[in-house]
Amino acid sequence: MSAIEGDTTEGAGTAGAPRQVELPEDRYRQELDFLAGYDQGARPPGWRMTPRSVVLFICGSGDEPLRAADGSQLVVSRKFVGDRALVERCVVTLAGERGLLLVGEPGTAKSMLSELLAAAVCGASTLTVQGTAGTTEDQLRYGWNYALLLAKGPSREALVPSPVLTAMTTGAVARIEEVTRCLPEVQDALVSLLSERRMSVPELSGEGGEGTVHAVPGFTLIATANLRDRGVSEMSAALKRRFNFEEVGPIADLDAETALVRSQATAALARSGAAFGVDDTVLEALVTAFRDLRSGRSAEGWEVERPSTVMSTAEAVHVAASMGLGAAYLSNGRDVVRTLPGHLLGTVRKDDPADHARLLGYWDGPVRRRAEAGSPLWRTLWELRDDLG
Repeated sequence: MSAIEGDTTEGAGTAGAPRQVELPEDRYRQELDFLAGYDQGARPPGWRMTPRSVVLFICGSGDEPLRAADGSQLVVSRKFVGDRALVERCVVTLAGERGLLLVGEPGTAKSMLSELLAAAVCGASTLTVQGTAGTTEDQLRYGWNYALLLAKGPSREALVPSPVLTAMTTGAVARIEEVTRCLPEVQDALVSLLSERRMSVPELSGEGGEGTVHAVPGFTLIATANLRDRGVSEMSAALKRRFNFEEVGPIADLDAETALVRSQATAALARSGAAFGVDDTVLEALVTAFRDLRSGRSAEGWEVERPSTVMSTAEAVHVAASMGLGAAYLSNGRDVVRTLPGHLLGTVRKDDPADHARLLGYWDGPVRRRAEAGSPLWRTLWELRDDLG
């Protein structure tokens, strides 16, 4: 259903040393600035642009340039491959200042979508808490500068706000990654925050009413959760009620997924100083194998035993980039397709040793059948079966 595409090179006007990964607010700064002035319609409090422009930023304007009131024009790139209605529901949720929870299998671009939403709405995607089993309640609320605390006692000056508290006081979007990996007692800190829109700081109760921090208009929260993490730290019913759930699924169209894998792998190799030299037919075979193993059924309708590993688009990008790097630096004249079985095996057997047998079953099923149907590429792959061990 969805994934993220677009240029991953350094954004125009970004100061300082190059970064391996650019923040969306830097990478797409020209588009964000243009869209902030493009639509002069109503916008929610604290938003940099209208909800309609947020959708345009993420889904793109197609091939036709947008024309602003001042006469400037710009083609807005598509950054989300999938259901536009999903993006619209996410934007409506945020406009209503309700919590948004993006759920889905690993590698379906939930985090990237949340970054793009935050960058478009408030201009910053960095107010983020990474959820882990070691995440503490302080990381969602606040901490202290202990040197100032010892020197002056509890004060606003000594308080160190969390990203969530900073978002509350500035009317911005806070992001919590992998919320279901946080312990239940840590998750529970979000319940009152999302319902009452304020945070108590008992240590400042004598500071002229500063013991309670109120959220200003525009504050909202986006969380992400992997479907495979259900049961790690199950969310309470009270917390679930305070979020709108939206599921981000895999890309439905083969051509769209192949194009996305190509663009992302090309950008990854560009950062490594190499050109992406994997043939389109090889790349399509790679994406087809991922889709077959992901869904448990080939495009022809043949049953496929699904591996326990998540065969996501993100993993396909990594494999394509690895094949491209091998072709660029270590090929020695070897056909790049000969490296595909080994890379697939490295992806499939991450979780369960039995997945090795499932990949062999895929080779003995769809790969062999396609080879027998006369496809030269799949015949080559079938001949490489022994490379799987």
